[in-house]
Amino acid sequence: MEYLWWGLVFVTGTAVGSFLNVCIYRMPAGESVVHPPSHCQACRHNLRFFDLIPVLSYLFLKGKCRYCGSRIAWQYPAVEFLTGLLFVLALVKYGITFRALRSIVLFSVIVPATVIDLRHKIIPDKLNLAGFILGIPLLLESKEVFFSSAAGFLIGGGLLFVIALASRGGMGGGDIKLSAVLGLLLGWKLLLAALFLAFVAGSIAGLTMLMLKLARLKEPIPFGPYLAFGAMFATLAGDKVIKWYTGFC
Repeated sequence: MEYLWWGLVFVTGTAVGSFLNVCIYRMPAGESVVHPPSHCQACRHNLRFFDLIPVLSYLFLKGKCRYCGSRIAWQYPAVEFLTGLLFVLALVKYGITFRALRSIVLFSVIVPATVIDLRHKIIPDKLNLAGFILGIPLLLESKEVFFSSAAGFLIGGGLLFVIALASRGGMGGGDIKLSAVLGLLLGWKLLLAALFLAFVAGSIAGLTMLMLKLARLKEPIPFGPYLAFGAMFATLAGDKVIKWYTGFC
């Protein structure tokens, strides 16, 4: 029975991931995510329900459009599978709780934010706004959660805003807003763990790319993926990160 429950959670997550793919393609272009219906990017043919079964349709169609034979980007099943997996991990970690729901909202923001930032070097305001709106009702669990999340929101947005000013634009507005939303969903303690991990991962990746000459010194590097990495790790193992860090203090 337990495996049936996790299977249902996974399937739900893949369905959300299918919608997130729509967001990934349409939000950067300023298009509606609800209209027109899903269609092939190459031939523009409207897709039927059996073309849109998360992960499975891609496998059955062997990665090609049923109507024109063009290649379907691997991103589609990858996002669907990853979202389903993250939903399961959230429920395994926290059970059926407000904390798990906040984690699910967080994952639903950072997955498309990562892909969009890598592809377009932007994080759409609508995506951050959606995370904010969906997260607010989940803060009513308790006063402690509400004030921790409010502090996280202010610290997340404020800290990156100060960094943006100090670096004269080295941090984008989308990153600032995403950090604020992450603080809202994580609370201030886990946010600090997420930011610590994000800056460490970003520094290592940046230095590696410079040494391998994959990036130039003043070339902007998307920071959203590192924020997403830090937030994901903090959500699933942030308590261990905090315990490890405070052990040195």
